[in-house]
Amino acid sequence: MDWITGIQRALDYVEEHITEPIDYEEAARRACSSSFHFQRVFSVLCGFTLGEYIRLRRLTLAGSELAGSDEKVIDVALKYGYDTPESFSRAFTRFHGITPSQARNNGAVLKSFSRLSVKLILSGGNIMDYRIETKEAFKLVMKKKRVSAREELTPVEISAFWQECSTDGTIPALCRYMPKENLFGDRIVGASFGKDAVDADFPYAIGAAYNGQPVTGDGLCVEEIPAHTYAVFTCTGSMPQAFQELYHRIYSEFFPTSEYQPCGGTDFEVYPSADVTSPDYCCEFWIAVEKKMN
Repeated sequence: MDWITGIQRALDYVEEHITEPIDYEEAARRACSSSFHFQRVFSVLCGFTLGEYIRLRRLTLAGSELAGSDEKVIDVALKYGYDTPESFSRAFTRFHGITPSQARNNGAVLKSFSRLSVKLILSGGNIMDYRIETKEAFKLVMKKKRVSAREELTPVEISAFWQECSTDGTIPALCRYMPKENLFGDRIVGASFGKDAVDADFPYAIGAAYNGQPVTGDGLCVEEIPAHTYAVFTCTGSMPQAFQELYHRIYSEFFPTSEYQPCGGTDFEVYPSADVTSPDYCCEFWIAVEKKMN
């Protein structure tokens, strides 16, 4: 199934169950994706998060019902997932600019957030260098924490974590466990464990290839990364802006038309030791992939 069809099926599921609690895992299943990657893809392709889409669609439908029926405000609030009239009124007023009661007035002006219909629009025409590599299982020594999966918060929290590890001795500690010959050379990596995403966050780690020596102190741990096939992209430019731009292009240009799709494995950012603010800085992004099913 192609991504366009998959996301449309997920959107259809959301609309069919708009007055019920939306199961993000089920929406992702309709798109033949993991919940973690589906929410990322949705945000990149649509320009807003799945949660925002659901919220705005519900407020649109609630406004239409209040303007065209005698339903009680509390009943409409409960129907569209709000626990109290007060929380519904605040959200409704922020979106529509008028209160739920005012929506009943003759001539009241309401806002409408229309239902999404996904179509393929030809764009880009840009060259993107990548390679496909298959790697056996290997071990990574790392410092790990959970970060927000919300698109607007993820880069902020990850940048703060890198800053923390750059000043608290974590990076030198990781370097002590690097084997002379390894998958990533002398480079430090950022690892996103999408398969372990829970609700609104996921585990992220800063790590290095592991030489097998006993790990003591430093808040570090060792984890085995399963064998995977990776799509490897080169990123050139000042971080983190260049990386964020590449990330958007991968999900909006490469995956929709490629024979590969993310498989929910561990993804890596591979960073050489150099000035990350330089316009010539070069790093890599490794995404665990699998071939799409026809």
